[in-house]
Formats: sequence, C-alpha cells, structure tokens
Amino acid sequence: MALENSVFPSRPDSLSLPVEEKGDGEEVEVATEATASTGLFNLSEELGTVVTTETAPSPPTPIKVKRSFQSKLAEREDKANEPRKKLRVAEKERGRFGWVRTRRKRQRYVEKNGRCNVQHGNMRETYRYLTDIFTTLVDLNWRCSLFVFVMAYAVTWLFFGAIWYLIAYCRGDLDHLEDETWTPCVNNVNGFISAFLFSIETETTIGYGHRVITDQCPVGTMLLLLQAILGSMVNAFMVGCMFVKISQPNKRAETLVFSKHAVISLRDDKLCLMFRVGDLRSSHIVGANMRAKLIKSKQTQEGEFIPLDQTDISVGFETGDDRLFLVSPLVISHEIDVHSPFWDMSQSQLEKEDFEIVVILEGMVEATGEDVVVE
Repeated sequence: MALENSVFPSRPDSLSLPVEEKGDGEEVEVATEATASTGLFNLSEELGTVVTTETAPSPPTPIKVKRSFQSKLAEREDKANEPRKKLRVAEKERGRFGWVRTRRKRQRYVEKNGRCNVQHGNMRETYRYLTDIFTTLVDLNWRCSLFVFVMAYAVTWLFFGAIWYLIAYCRGDLDHLEDETWTPCVNNVNGFISAFLFSIETETTIGYGHRVITDQCPVGTMLLLLQAILGSMVNAFMVGCMFVKISQPNKRAETLVFSKHAVISLRDDKLCLMFRVGDLRSSHIVGANMRAKLIKSKQTQEGEFIPLDQTDISVGFETGDDRLFLVSPLVISHEIDVHSPFWDMSQSQLEKEDFEIVVILEGMVEATGEDVVVE
C-alpha cells in the first residue's frame, strides 16, 4: 500500500489518498488532476479513487425570517400610501416658472356651487348691454355695484353743484357778497363748495335753512325743479337695483344640498342612476321641480362634431316623480332603459367616458315668494 502526498502552499486543488490493494500487492496510482479550487469532490467507487470535478457554486439558500403582525401592517400601509407619496413628490417638482407639474385637473362645465365656467368672448355688439341697463347693474358683482351706486350720487351732486355755481357767477352774486342790498339767486352761496353743499341739500331734501333760493331768480327755480325730479329718479333706480340684488335668492340655494356622488344600482330589479337631495331649512321650497342634463361631446352621422351636446335625463317627468315635496332628503332615480343615454355604456366605458351630469332644481321660496334655481 502506497501513499502519495502532494503539498500545496495554500489550498490543495487535488489530493492523493490511500486505496485498497488489488492482486499481488499491485499498487494503483491515484490520478491527480488540477481542477478549480471549488473544494468539491466526487467519489468513484468503481476505481477506488478520488477525482476532483469542476462544478458551479450552488445558490444561497434564502433565510426565512418570521415577521410580526406589526411589520406586515406597516408594509400594507406603505403600499396604500404610495399614490399619496407620488402626488406629494409631483407637487414638489416645479417647472421653470414655478407652476406645479402635475396632472391637469379636468375643467368642469358647471361647478359644484352652480357657477357655469363659460366666458363670452369676441362680442362686437356690447352696446346691447346698455339697452337693459337695469339687469346689467344687477348682474354686476358687489364691488362694481357699490362703485356705480356711489358714483351715481356723486356725479349728480357735482353736476348740479357746478350749475348752481355758474348761475351765481354769471349773475354777479360772487362780486356782491358784502353788499346787503344785493339779492342773490341763492343766499349764502359764496363759492363752489357752498354751491356743492346746496346741491346735496336740495337733492336729499335735507333743508338746513342756511342756504335758500330766492324769488328773484327764475332760472334757479327751474333748476331746482329739475334737480328734484332727477334726484328722485336716481334714488328710485339705484335703490331698486340694490334691493333686487340683496333680495336675490342665491343664498337660499346654499341650503339645498346634493349628494357628493351618484351611484348606479338595482332598484325593483331595474338598473337605476341615483343621487340624493335635501333641504337644510325649515321653510320649504314650494313647487320643487327636478331636471337633469347629460353634457358630452357628440359626432353626428354627417360628421358634425358637437362639443357640448345636451341630452335630457328622465328623472320621472312622465310619471310625475320630478315634482318633489322636499321636506326630508329624497333619492332621485333615473331608470337606465332603452331610452336612457347610458343604455349602450358598460361599466368600463362609464369610467373612461368624458361627460358631465347637471342637475337643476327649481322652486319658489316659501318665505319670500321668489323663484330659486339650484344647479
């Protein structure tokens, strides 16, 4: 039996081990072969030798770590908050001029508060607004209305004050202020300020008694009558505009609320589009009537494209269900049948379609008797 040793400076690539003798003491040499230093050996039982073979390293065995319930819950929360995190990151990314580069919000045709996002442009016949000046003034915002209200009185006072001053100047009353024998057109008018104050006293019918018109001035008498008439007209017009603007039932519409979302569900084995409406006040809306419109783009058979096509949505017009007794919150339903504009739409199409449903509630305010429209 022979033993052969191979000595290596570091790690041996092959080894020679003693084997059993065969025959009459015949020695069998162990074949040594240089292999890759993988440290793996293959035993050959037939030859009784040890042969090194080159094999690929085995992949690491994953270590299973038992996770707690809190860690799993935290991971779920992180996954649920991923959209919010992405939105926050997008809000932080600003463009060159400082605007936020996020997905553009779709512009609504009618806002939730009933305001229509329609701006009139390229109007050449703007003079038509002046033909209905009363409605134009009522439709102005409060800032412009107050400005017009103040300017209407200030201009008339200044205008007639200037005329009273011109009368005193032309008659020579300003040159005879110290002459007690001179009879002026208006007593105690010695300049423009005093003439302006006399104009205010005349138009507002204050009558302090210090500045008084005399009977020696027929022009002043005619001017006094004219200012009294025009002053009454200005009062009636401006007070009427302010009263109509104040008494508009727009604020009454704030107490009529609609559900935030509409749902499609089964009712009496029929597929229906449903939403809810309610009144917050104890005073009722008399003769409440409900209408609904579907606004979406449409292309006709001739190829005409209609960007804002309006289609009626039946909410009970045939059966009378559109007339409401709005004492408690009510559920308004639209049956999706063959005549419904949603008949040919599937759930996936409803999610992808770009349309808008506008609900209009009309009625009369019980307290004031005025009509109110809520969109």
